[in-house]
Amino acid sequence: MGGDECVIVVREFDPRKDLASVEEVEKRCEVGPSGKLSLFTDLLGDPICRVRHSPAFLMLVAELSSTKEIVGMIRGCIKTVTCGKKHSRNSRTNDPMEPLPVYTKVAYILGLRVSPSHRRLGIGLTLVRRMEDWFVQNGTEYSYLATENDNQASVNLFTDKCGYSKFRTPSILVNPVFAHRLPVSNRVTLIKLSPSDAESLYRRRFSTTEFFPRDIDSVLNNSLSLGTFLAVPRGCCYTQRSWPGSDKFLSAPPESWAVLSVWNCKDVFKLEVRGASRVRKTLAKTTRIVDKLLPFLRLPSIPEVFRPFGLHFLYGLGGEGPFAARLVNALCAHAHNLAKEGGCSVVATEVASGEPLKVGVPYWKRLSCDEDLWCIKRLGEDYSDGSVGDWTKSPPGVSIFVDPREF
Repeated sequence: MGGDECVIVVREFDPRKDLASVEEVEKRCEVGPSGKLSLFTDLLGDPICRVRHSPAFLMLVAELSSTKEIVGMIRGCIKTVTCGKKHSRNSRTNDPMEPLPVYTKVAYILGLRVSPSHRRLGIGLTLVRRMEDWFVQNGTEYSYLATENDNQASVNLFTDKCGYSKFRTPSILVNPVFAHRLPVSNRVTLIKLSPSDAESLYRRRFSTTEFFPRDIDSVLNNSLSLGTFLAVPRGCCYTQRSWPGSDKFLSAPPESWAVLSVWNCKDVFKLEVRGASRVRKTLAKTTRIVDKLLPFLRLPSIPEVFRPFGLHFLYGLGGEGPFAARLVNALCAHAHNLAKEGGCSVVATEVASGEPLKVGVPYWKRLSCDEDLWCIKRLGEDYSDGSVGDWTKSPPGVSIFVDPREF
């Protein structure tokens, strides 16, 4: 690649000798636009923190052969997810036409970085191709990634040079955590489910949702998962004390119900907003002071986001019935209060753009992203099930399951 000084060696990340160099590249890549707010990520000294909880993961670095300087990196992980559904007449349930999930092995790319001083040399493309080689060697059928819609350089790299196509545009919804607690409607009963009950409910009701992870049990039993919460109308026969288990609940559910789980991102990474003016910081601080002094007024306040802060991620959001969105709203209020107790500044979730329960999720538009762009690429010719065909060409479903291990 160019002269001898630009020969690039791609190898696996070695935490014993690469940590400082990788952190330096991260810093050089996170230079925000002058005079504009920018979001910075602190990986807390663990460059693979956002993939290490996946079933299989890898981090590669690109270094100059002459100086051994690291000038780029990429992370990837592999899992099995739902890519569609089929009907089986051999189903053991009472409904022989009940849809069953079709699974496929997918890989997720994230954290591609190239040092600003070494861009336009093909390093990013080389890193992507080497990562894809690892995906193929491990039997992966599809590779996908998420990027900002307006990050034209990233979009061009993956769609023009790497063969990816635009696939889904879910919404990232972010809500601040105020100094006051949010009230949970007294018309709603909240029930905390055990991991095994949560797994049963998710598998029976959401396993045909796109990107549903087949190892959902690993997600729910992870130490970062803070719990799964079910909301039902108050007055129905289900309470925490009388909870019969998910199987009995689903055999006779109330007219409406909703569920979500909470993931603790605070122990994985922290974020920081930089580039704010002194006036903006003062205004934000004033709202917090007033909110703390007069919590009964329940005034919206801007949390401390101009220093490193943590967040909780809400995943597995779903429900059924005409009042499900209201129940989701109650769950989000409960999640807000959990985040407040946990010292977090924001709660976030990601849902399909057409998700009907989206109306029940409170969020600040200024902090959120209406269209996060997911791109996908077919890596193999053989498919896990012919009933799905080429997943890259399939229309979007109503819902999508966002794995918290990759947020």
